[in-house]
Amino acid sequence: MNPFNFNPEDIVEEIEVFGRKFSEGMSTLAQMETPEVGVSKKTCVYEEDKLQLFRYAPRTETQAKTPLLIVYALVNRPYMADLQKDRSLIQGLLDSGLDIYLIDWGYPDDSDQELSLDDYINRYLNNCVEHICLEHNLEKINLLGICQGGVFSLCYSALHQNKVANLITTVTPVDFHTQNDRLSNLVRHIDIDLCIDAFGNLPGSFLNSVFLSLKPYRLLGQKYVDLVDIIDNEEKAKTFMRMEKWIFDSPDQAGETFREFISQFYQNNGLIKGAIKIGDWVVDLQNIKIPVLNIFARDDHLVPTKSSKALADCIGSDDYSELELAGGHIGIYVRSNKTNPLPKAIKKWVEERN
Repeated sequence: MNPFNFNPEDIVEEIEVFGRKFSEGMSTLAQMETPEVGVSKKTCVYEEDKLQLFRYAPRTETQAKTPLLIVYALVNRPYMADLQKDRSLIQGLLDSGLDIYLIDWGYPDDSDQELSLDDYINRYLNNCVEHICLEHNLEKINLLGICQGGVFSLCYSALHQNKVANLITTVTPVDFHTQNDRLSNLVRHIDIDLCIDAFGNLPGSFLNSVFLSLKPYRLLGQKYVDLVDIIDNEEKAKTFMRMEKWIFDSPDQAGETFREFISQFYQNNGLIKGAIKIGDWVVDLQNIKIPVLNIFARDDHLVPTKSSKALADCIGSDDYSELELAGGHIGIYVRSNKTNPLPKAIKKWVEERN
């Protein structure tokens, strides 16, 4: 008697099918060129140290008067927002008639160990905003922050509200101590001083291993098993390889900035307490009086929806909106352009306030 109701012949057949698909798929991969990422045309318009500020070429005859600056996180590369021509948040925004800028923070090295949050927010980010304002003869621009870049955008807006017209945060943590925050529950128990003193800059590979460990079955095993079912389709295989490239393209983190971010935000939960200190200034989200659109992902395993929704009780704006989208932390950005509601939602909200 077989207590598990397994048919040995079915198992053998399944293994043979898997092996055949794998063999055919490897042949496809061997002939495939390295997939292109960051597909939209852009020009570097400002540089400072490792930072580059890009402006994207328009895709419509006319563009909105007020530019939109995308502020990405430090922990991964920003081409995730422009992954490929049919899966690109940036192209969706450009097709909506928005004038798009983006900050590429670059790859920190040993010379950047002492960079602080003050450098990134009050110097680098502020200099980019001022460059755009000067270029367009404006006093204010729009900001769109992604994840940690959303945190930076909140801090910047609280400190420099006179330079921000409208603020959009996406998958942005605000309350770093919500109950089901797996990442927070992990890093809250790290001796961050010992970690940075030992490493100098935190290796990107180390941080990436932490992210992967949060969903080990899915991110370290199952997705490679599932790959066999699409590997013989060149376009689907290229999409998979683009995502793999992005996942493992993790810059090192400037030591002092990482120390400050983990201790002040994750360990002390200072953002909702009004206790974040950046340089000589304290961040009080109640100072944010401008319109805010807060977008979060329903199935986000890195930033729980409760963490993002906490923003509603922290800011001083009378014009606050929320939008929950189906998908995960990255999925809301890399969906097909034809079905992704994110660019249209951003365009509609911005147009109503310009």
